[in-house]
Amino acid sequence: MSEIIVAIMLLGGASFMLLAAIGILRLPDLPTRMHASTKAGAMGAMFTMAGVAIYFGDGVVVARAIAIIIFILITAPIAAHVIGRAGYFMGTPLWEGTVKDELRDQYDEETHKLYSGFEPGPESMIPPDNGGGKRKD
Repeated sequence: MSEIIVAIMLLGGASFMLLAAIGILRLPDLPTRMHASTKAGAMGAMFTMAGVAIYFGDGVVVARAIAIIIFILITAPIAAHVIGRAGYFMGTPLWEGTVKDELRDQYDEETHKLYSGFEPGPESMIPPDNGGGKRKD
């Protein structure tokens, strides 16, 4: 019975990894490719590690598999976010069908500063001679 569960886990992991690879090849721009590789790739690796843990059933192997799964859950989204953000700042073009670009008004290309919205951005400042740098509202 455990062999069937292991086979399902390994096939599921391989399927998700194949889906991630196809997503990287077929999707139109960097953010969508990063989304596919992070979600499907991480899920595939987690299914594979779960299959390995079930197959061996040893406490040390199970502990290592759980540690690897937790490491993937923590690092994959952060790495994808950083790579996608770096690509955006380097000027990698978005797909022409992109509906929303939330960073467009928050990123200053001259200073390479990203404004969070809590501090005044360059377009929200009144010149110093006309109000001393207070925000427009």
